[in-house]
Amino acid sequence: MQDVLDREPKTAPKADQREGPVARTIEQQTAKLPSDTFLWAALGSIGLSLVMMATGNEKKANFIGQWAPTLLILGLYNKMVKLHGSDAEGQ
Repeated sequence: MQDVLDREPKTAPKADQREGPVARTIEQQTAKLPSDTFLWAALGSIGLSLVMMATGNEKKANFIGQWAPTLLILGLYNKMVKLHGSDAEGQ
């Protein structure tokens, strides 16, 4: 994995392209979560959606089922921030 990181360009963003304080704070807090938290949350939303569908609550089931892709994308973003950092600091 380190060899992949070593091959990436070692560039730093310009000062006007850096993350703002809100994004930086969110990234710092979510980086504390294990990456599989998002996976389990997505699987939980799928399961809850199936239960809601089985009990006849189709609208609620569709609403809850649509959480899964969002949670998975948030998990990918969390993983990328952990691996690469948002502003390429320390490179």
